[in-house]
Amino acid sequence: MTDRSNLIGARELVGHLDEPGWRIVDCRFDLADVDAGFRNYLASHIPGAVFADLDRDLAAPVGPKTGRHPLPDAKAFERFMERIGIETATQVVVYDDASGALASRAWWLIRWAGHDRVRLLDGGFAGWLREGGATQGGKEKASATTFRVRPREELVMTTEDLLGVNDIRELRLVDARDSERFRGEVEPIDPVAGHIPGAINLPLSHSLNDDGTWKPRERLEALWHDVLGSDKAQNWAVMCGSGVTACHLALSGMEAGYVEPRLYVGSWSEWIRDKARPVAVGPE
Repeated sequence: MTDRSNLIGARELVGHLDEPGWRIVDCRFDLADVDAGFRNYLASHIPGAVFADLDRDLAAPVGPKTGRHPLPDAKAFERFMERIGIETATQVVVYDDASGALASRAWWLIRWAGHDRVRLLDGGFAGWLREGGATQGGKEKASATTFRVRPREELVMTTEDLLGVNDIRELRLVDARDSERFRGEVEPIDPVAGHIPGAINLPLSHSLNDDGTWKPRERLEALWHDVLGSDKAQNWAVMCGSGVTACHLALSGMEAGYVEPRLYVGSWSEWIRDKARPVAVGPE
């Protein structure tokens, strides 16, 4: 972990809008209305921003044994990066209207692809508007580039990895879902409620202020100290419902100074595909 933040504020981004070599990616998405994000993008977005669709661009098609948002094929993601104008030297900024819960998936994937020059807009589109940031409508065009995906497989955790350990607590697996879902009290999306035995619960909202901006580093450090302890070099992993909002935890922990975790891409929605896999309810 370096001192360089994975976040960027709206005021800082304003100074780079017309700067060559910067690419802004709008990642707005609504699970209940999968076309709403693109409609909102066409209506109003940060000038110069291109659009990334969670289902089509940031995930592979769902298979019979996968979770709801499988890891995209490397070549498919490579073509996407080239289509939206990202190359080796490009500084990428991603944003959404969900306090980074969705855009963090793009942030993680771009890093997984071997490109570290990516930051997430603190406060998202709402924060941009609060700061008086300019907007425009319509679809932006980006000049195609050449990009090579170099998958960082060490960042990926699979279901087979989880099944290969005797005690999941050893993996320090942190679940980003709301506590009610983790405890199995409600489950609005997946057919089975509960959590993987041995997982730790830390809802992504705990990393945020009331206005959707990120807490300062010292508060994130205190938050993660309570979860992982003082050893910032230890191995750990993140998960959620489908491998999307878990990326928010990865960014949060890294902002607090912890090493980059592995992402259980399949997450809860893949784990429960097999009824023989254990399920726990109640607190961890």
